[in-house]
Amino acid sequence: MSAYTEDTLVQQTTADYLRDELGWESVYAYNEETLGQEGTLGRKSDREVVLTRYLGEALVKLNPGLPMPAYQEAVRRITEYSVIQPALQINGEKYELHKDGVLVDFRNEKGEPIKRRLRVFDFDKPENNHFLAVRELWVQGALYHRRADIVCFVNGIPLLFMELKNIHKDIRTAYETRLWPFLIHGCWANLLKLLYLA
Repeated sequence: MSAYTEDTLVQQTTADYLRDELGWESVYAYNEETLGQEGTLGRKSDREVVLTRYLGEALVKLNPGLPMPAYQEAVRRITEYSVIQPALQINGEKYELHKDGVLVDFRNEKGEPIKRRLRVFDFDKPENNHFLAVRELWVQGALYHRRADIVCFVNGIPLLFMELKNIHKDIRTAYETRLWPFLIHGCWANLLKLLYLA
């Protein structure tokens, strides 16, 4: 078998570029991910597509000094979705949360009710965000158990899905068997999708 596989020619090169040129953290998850809070990515199961460990850390960093229930409520609001909601509606709601922040209710140390909008991303200083590229990430959806070539997370939120294929692969098959199953998973709202042939 040739040493020049799709993985080494396309996926590894892309992950290396993200790490070496753009400063992203890079993780290879194929059959190596340990699930659990202290696991590789902090996912409890492969049904989770938002990396709540990184999201929680980012919320604390970007919105310091709040009680823990405020951060927990923000994580809950970002990760929740209803299977009966249309994807377009979910997408719109998540877009607003990502762009404008998450409005949460909590009580201060005096017991007074407080409303605060927590930032999810630092748009003014991108270096304050956490960038993570995960290769070969398994995701269990309602219908499919699939593995993504590369998923790029910012502050634990998946924003870019890359399906990288050699030029001799059939693009329709790649779309239908690799990309489409991820698109119908409800939590991939606002995800940029890239199908690249090299």
